[in-house]
Amino acid sequence: MSQQDEKSQHKNKAKAMKVLRARLYELERSKLDAERAQNRRSQIGTGDRSERIRTYNFPQGRVTDHRIGFTTHQLPYVLEGAPALDEIIDALITDYQTRQLAAMQEEAHA
Repeated sequence: MSQQDEKSQHKNKAKAMKVLRARLYELERSKLDAERAQNRRSQIGTGDRSERIRTYNFPQGRVTDHRIGFTTHQLPYVLEGAPALDEIIDALITDYQTRQLAAMQEEAHA
C-alpha cells in the first residue's frame, strides 16, 4: 500500500498530477537540450585541421572550399568582394539546394 500525504483522494490525485507534469516537462526539456547540443556539435565539429572548410592559398592566389569541392584562382578579387566572392556564394547555394532536393527525394521514396 502507498502512503498518502492527504486524506482527500482529490488532493492526492492533484498532487500526483502536478508531479507527473513536472517530470514529463523535465523529460521533454532534457530531450530538447540533448538534441540542440547534438545539433551544435555537428555544426561546430572538432576543429581538427582535417575539418577544413575553406583554404586561402596566397602564393597561388587560390581559394578552395573543401565542403563542396570548389576552387577558384581569384583570391585577390575574392578578398575585395566583387563578383569573385559571388561565385563562391553561388556555388554554396547550389550545393545546399542540391542536398535539400536529394533529401526530399529520399523522403519521398522512403
